[in-house]
Amino acid sequence: MPEPRFQRRKLDRPAEIAEAALEAFAENGYAATRVDDVAKRAGVSKGLLYLYFKTKEELFKAVIRSFVVPKIEQIAIAVDKSDLGAEEFFRGPFLSFIKTLPNSRARVVVRLMIAEGPRHPDLTAFYWENVVSRGLDALRKIVARGVRNGEFRATAIEEYPQLLVSPVILALIWNLLFGEMEKLNTDRFLETHVDAMLDHLRVRADAGANS
Repeated sequence: MPEPRFQRRKLDRPAEIAEAALEAFAENGYAATRVDDVAKRAGVSKGLLYLYFKTKEELFKAVIRSFVVPKIEQIAIAVDKSDLGAEEFFRGPFLSFIKTLPNSRARVVVRLMIAEGPRHPDLTAFYWENVVSRGLDALRKIVARGVRNGEFRATAIEEYPQLLVSPVILALIWNLLFGEMEKLNTDRFLETHVDAMLDHLRVRADAGANS
């Protein structure tokens, strides 16, 4: 039996408020956004909003949980469950994943963290714990798997998996600052990056002869 409308509406409110908060932060930035603005966009009273989120910081954390954390969970689960070889994983699930990021809602959060994160260390720490560190751990796992199974040679990429995703950040910044002058084809850009990284990681045919 379907839930009564008022119950379903109540359960939907946190997601609707997070959606409104994302729009407000995207338009005004974190510092300039007021809780009143978010409440109006969500169609709720300020008092009702405070029942769900006590501070603007909690609102921003809800945006991160709603629009960024699920993406990180998606790739982390894929790494743990996949039976693909490391190179096949990078060309398949990983490439598909990073292609979605430059045009996803997550880009708004990344832009805000770059612009305003240094002034809000608590938010930066939250983003690190829930997004960045989990993503880096997943990448280290798949690179290490490739080394173990003989696909990849040992390189500094195990230590610096940031190299694998740095072009995503560049694509976001490029299109934000220079997109009107030269639009970046992010799919082709990221495909080229994955090719280059795999060329660097792959065990070389002449490795045995030179050892």
